[in-house]
Amino acid sequence: MTKPHAEGDTPLELSVPEMRALLDAVRDRVVGHVASLPLQPAADVAGGAELARALFEPEPPEGGTLAAELLDLLFDQAIPKSFNTAGPGYLAYIPGGGVFASAVADLISGVANRYVGVWQAAPALVQLETNVVRWLCGIVGLPAGSGGYLATGGSLASFTAVVAARREKLPPDFLKGTLYASDQTHHAVTKAASLAGFPAENVRSIPSDREFRVRVDILAERIAVDRAAGFTPFFICGNAGTTNTGAVDDLDALADLAARERLWMHVDAAYGGFFLLTERGRKAMGGVGRADSVVLDPHKGLFLPYGAGALLVRDAQSLRRAHAAGADYLPHMQEEPGFVDTCEISPELSRSFRGLKVWLPLKLHGLGAFRRSLDEKLDLALHAARELAAMPGIEIVAGPQLSIVAFRLVREGLDEEALNGLNRGLLERVNARQRVHLSGTVLRGAFVLRICVLSFRTHLERLDEGLEDLRAAIAES
Repeated sequence: MTKPHAEGDTPLELSVPEMRALLDAVRDRVVGHVASLPLQPAADVAGGAELARALFEPEPPEGGTLAAELLDLLFDQAIPKSFNTAGPGYLAYIPGGGVFASAVADLISGVANRYVGVWQAAPALVQLETNVVRWLCGIVGLPAGSGGYLATGGSLASFTAVVAARREKLPPDFLKGTLYASDQTHHAVTKAASLAGFPAENVRSIPSDREFRVRVDILAERIAVDRAAGFTPFFICGNAGTTNTGAVDDLDALADLAARERLWMHVDAAYGGFFLLTERGRKAMGGVGRADSVVLDPHKGLFLPYGAGALLVRDAQSLRRAHAAGADYLPHMQEEPGFVDTCEISPELSRSFRGLKVWLPLKLHGLGAFRRSLDEKLDLALHAARELAAMPGIEIVAGPQLSIVAFRLVREGLDEEALNGLNRGLLERVNARQRVHLSGTVLRGAFVLRICVLSFRTHLERLDEGLEDLRAAIAES
């Protein structure tokens, strides 16, 4: 039998000097890392597999390791061998900028370690998170009575939305229910439908037009066909900024169709939603406030570290009807309007104080700072499109509706397969220079390159460096 620890012998408790020393060491490495971001490669995974193999540990350590050794491992070895998603040259996929105040919020949240799954455990902290949700509802334009919760990202938020829509629109035997999404919609929606119990074939893929916006006319026809065949259409997903091209569907037309057909209208605004803070974004996304549910990702459009998503719903009670579940060991849930038990409206019971990572940077910097940065990203995407259009051989496949532009290099006499190979090689040559990192996708069979400007650290100088690298890579093609 293990003997009890002697008084004062607490191996997991650091003394005040030890805590200060650890924080000082972490502070030095973190500040140095952030300051060096513009000088770091935009991506560097060469040798990453070998490093991963070298770090394989089959058994956990019995004894401890000096903090300095662990920080060296992280900052000198593991972190550098990755995509520099927080750096100014990361123009691939959908960047996550990593606002520093949000990282500080995560430290505070972890240290305080308060439980916020139920209101009674931390009323003031839950209220701060509830405030954030209310702010987000206001940004989207949802009315009084709306609500939602902060998730880990768009995938969990989409799953929660599908479950709520299923509960509101379908009977308990729901397998005749059909969902509708553009051929450009993020795969998180299809995955959410599968997790919610629907066969994959119940998700109808609707073609998009030349600007990669969903064909509302074809969608209406498919709904009619499904009804005639005995299915129960119940869920439409519109896009407020697709991952491939940043396309924004005609959300007003989708809302009209949803109203006529009595369907749940969902909007995936994970990437594009926070452009609603700008005049151009509001114009592009008219109708988003008519949705029954909206997914936003603060770790995209608010430039926060990964792990910050949000689901907003027009009727806050719809989430409770879909997710509430009691137990004898839980405290009494809140009935006063405005007080929220997150466990009643989401899949999670145990959860961190996620709201702090959104609340602190918004309070510290103010919404205007984010608005100005988002406007800059829209300007930079337009600048990129103009410069690309002037390059010989470059075809703009999808101009920026928000902050993404898709393009490819074309050469006479090459078939589609050869053109795809040409552009894959072009992408490799641009990224090999490591000043910027671009990504590619396939649009109607054609491999294209993408520039996505969505980091608060990306400015004109770095974008022009990337365009300069692109010109040099084209010359080598």
